[in-house]
Amino acid sequence: MEFFVHPTSFVDDNCEIGNNTKIWHFSHIQSGTKIGENCSFGQNVNVGNNVSIGNNCKVQNNVSIYEGVELEDYVFCGPSMVFTNVLNPRCKYPQRGSEHYGKTLVKEGASIGANSTIVCGNTIGKHAFIAAGTVVTKDVPDYAMIVGVPGKIVGWVSEAGKKLDFSKGNKDFCEKSNKSYIFENNIVKELE
Repeated sequence: MEFFVHPTSFVDDNCEIGNNTKIWHFSHIQSGTKIGENCSFGQNVNVGNNVSIGNNCKVQNNVSIYEGVELEDYVFCGPSMVFTNVLNPRCKYPQRGSEHYGKTLVKEGASIGANSTIVCGNTIGKHAFIAAGTVVTKDVPDYAMIVGVPGKIVGWVSEAGKKLDFSKGNKDFCEKSNKSYIFENNIVKELE
């Protein structure tokens, strides 16, 4: 495997890192982590034990991906966004170990904006868009655009991130991705 790790960063034993992945300044990849190909980790990124990260992911500066979080392919994590992994943390009553961690799944192509917070135990749907500063407290459907505190659906986006317009019907087309989408039963799906 050929990947790049900046000399100021640490990769613990028992990690798998795919080809062409780059880990930049002052980052730490902890034991048991699996990272796919063509990923980029900015400055001061921490990836916890036993985390799984797919191919072509981009993790910007100052992000911590704690144990219990899984990123599928093409996930974008904006600067200083936050994942949690314990619902009710207490210093006096530590909750360490995978049996205490809430699972968080970020599906293929999702983008999470700068300074967002993802509360553990939730799933971020395929190609969803989480706006900067949003707090996600429940599952996010595929293609949803989420804004606010707590996060609410304010619209829908294509795989390429174009805002979809269903105001004149239940179908829309994205020129950038060259794909059509349908809105039915409060969900968006790609038309085959």
